[in-house]
Amino acid sequence: MSALSSTERRGFIEMFSYLSDSDLRALCDTVTHRMIAVESAAERLEAILTYTRSAEELLRRKKVHRDAIFKYLSDQKVVISPTAEKGELVRRALELWRGVSQVSVLVGDPTEGISSDCEQGDAWDQPALAKQFCQWFFQVLNSQNPALGQEPLAWGPQHFWENVTLKLQSWTEEEQMDEFYGARLVSLRLLALVREERLLFSPNLEPHGLKYTSSPHGLVVVAVAGTIHRNQVCLGIFEQVFGLIRSPLDSYSWKIKFVHLKIRGQNALAGGEAAKSPALTYDSNELQLLCD
Repeated sequence: MSALSSTERRGFIEMFSYLSDSDLRALCDTVTHRMIAVESAAERLEAILTYTRSAEELLRRKKVHRDAIFKYLSDQKVVISPTAEKGELVRRALELWRGVSQVSVLVGDPTEGISSDCEQGDAWDQPALAKQFCQWFFQVLNSQNPALGQEPLAWGPQHFWENVTLKLQSWTEEEQMDEFYGARLVSLRLLALVREERLLFSPNLEPHGLKYTSSPHGLVVVAVAGTIHRNQVCLGIFEQVFGLIRSPLDSYSWKIKFVHLKIRGQNALAGGEAAKSPALTYDSNELQLLCD
């Protein structure tokens, strides 16, 4: 009777360990309309999973609290902003459970960089690569933040080409521009943003926050906008552009050729407040110029 997959069932069992007995009892009554008699916690859990029509419906139930979903995602090493609303957490949980079968671009061994599984002859799925790359990059980078209390994922110069460049432009009290060269320096500077400065990057992966283009020579340019947080405070917004090139030794492995990062603090924004889902200001022509 249950419409849940085995992956979704396992996910809910782990997630519900963060709910109280009274919440589970109320959730069971709601899902079964009090038509099923249960005597134990195990029977209650099985009834909830059996009579649920979809994973999304169950995640959106009031008794499935936001904090329970957040803690579950944290356990699964899914790095997400502590200020994310429940709807965003629901989306990320569904992506976690269904993403492997629905997204054609897969993250490989974190020590090897991002790899893709989207080859079909000479064609490949740029939108999927762009989205999956951003999910992978910010998950790995944010995991270095000590405030999350998580085991950091593999981060280092192995994700970059040796001659990579980083342009870091920020507007807080005044405009500042810095440039860094080489895989070691670039990886260390980006690491410092999250490990020393305790920043968290929350990318907007909706169409207005994510763009991509490519050149005939194999360079893929991915641009993404998002918000920046420290603890529970939104500090501003960012726009980040990546240039990606495949490894000549492994056509399924990609490394970062360049990074352009723009950061705007709250006091540098019109109205003084950051949007929840900021849009990219780069247009297609600007991104195409980066390919040339």
